[in-house]
Amino acid sequence: MTYRSEADFLKQYNARDYDSPLVTVDVAIFTLHEGALQVLLVERGDFPHKGRWALPGGFIDIHSDDDLDACAHRKLKEKTGVAAPLLEQVCSKGNGLRDPRGWSVTALYMALIPHAPTADFVASVNDARWWPLDQLGGIELAFDHRSLIATARERLKNKTAYTVLPVHVLKRPFTLTQLQRAFEQLMDATLEKKSFRRRILNAEILEEVGEGIPEGGRGRPAALYQPATGSEQHLFARVFGEGL
Repeated sequence: MTYRSEADFLKQYNARDYDSPLVTVDVAIFTLHEGALQVLLVERGDFPHKGRWALPGGFIDIHSDDDLDACAHRKLKEKTGVAAPLLEQVCSKGNGLRDPRGWSVTALYMALIPHAPTADFVASVNDARWWPLDQLGGIELAFDHRSLIATARERLKNKTAYTVLPVHVLKRPFTLTQLQRAFEQLMDATLEKKSFRRRILNAEILEEVGEGIPEGGRGRPAALYQPATGSEQHLFARVFGEGL
């Protein structure tokens, strides 16, 4: 068929004439809580994979979601009651095997947030719960979400090495020991104490707010800190692990 103009072409065009993949978002939300790195999961209330644990997420609503970011924020809140001020898109994955309903594409998002309680009741899922990462090996996850969690975890590890992410998820005030432990948990690495403290203090991303009882209750009082104003955007010129 020959069209006289693009407007004429679009008037006749019907997207349903072509096979389209299922399109979803999935959100990997991490937190540090009770000494462990944890991820937020929901127990699916419907088929497919009913009863399995999964990342919060779901289908895009083309009538209400302005973009992928809006869909990710909406699904996270609807299914867990937890809100994340900033979500980072990690990647997109798609194939004909990841979802038994058909060829599907998902946009994976990630965030690290302070620990927050989940809602007492959320629609379309049986439960929403924080899971320590080291306990996921014993549960069956839905779809390809084990792989998605691993991908998001790797992004979190890499991003921690050059940003101040841990500074903004610790309960305030905190000690430098607690901050170093947070960096080590997120990076899955051991950092040299003196070099770590020197780089953190030289970056001027903290402000001292007093002293507290040292861990174990013995020894000199430990300095307490909180994030300095404007520290959110600080990037380290050299990643942690280099020279530490």
